[in-house]
Amino acid sequence: MPNGWWRWRRKKKLTLMVGFNRRFAPLYRELKTRLGTAASLRMDKHRTDSVGPHDLRFTLLDDYLHVVDTALWLAGGEARLASGTLLTSESGEMCYAEHHFSADKLQITTSMHRRAGSQRESVQAVTDGGLYDVTDMREWREERGQGILIKPIPSWQTTLEQRGFVGCARHFIDCVQNQTVPETAGEQAILAQRVVEALWAGRHQRITLCNIWR
Repeated sequence: MPNGWWRWRRKKKLTLMVGFNRRFAPLYRELKTRLGTAASLRMDKHRTDSVGPHDLRFTLLDDYLHVVDTALWLAGGEARLASGTLLTSESGEMCYAEHHFSADKLQITTSMHRRAGSQRESVQAVTDGGLYDVTDMREWREERGQGILIKPIPSWQTTLEQRGFVGCARHFIDCVQNQTVPETAGEQAILAQRVVEALWAGRHQRITLCNIWR
């Protein structure tokens, strides 16, 4: 968006919020509180059979962006890109993407296959004293030296609640009523897009260094 539009929005005190629903998914928000001593974080979001019809850049911005944004948000919002791979079909459609970031001592991996035979979305975290695994934003599994703990889904919780859409809507209403800045303000969309654009720009390189998430 043009800089003039941003200045006009601020002058009019308009609230703009990006619908990054995963940031409001209850299990992801809980997982974020457990990552203070994390050494490794991996997020996978796959598709059953969705190669094409759009080109690589479109799919990166339309779908893979949410994987990168969520992983870096969970990690604390600042990371350095260490390496990455983008595989495409002969016609330039995205087949597979995988990228590796680092944030201090935390190693972060994002991954998406467009024809994996599954729609599974998962996040795995390795911390000092615990392993955590969240699948499809509704299944929680953890191990902390005393066996495996699997948290049941609350009976009252809807799919929209689990996936963060309800929390996202509530947060927006609260921000409008209280005139506060949203957690996912419009600027967040620009930041996420810049990172993914950098991944696309470096698609001919197996390793791209010094791209910073800010």
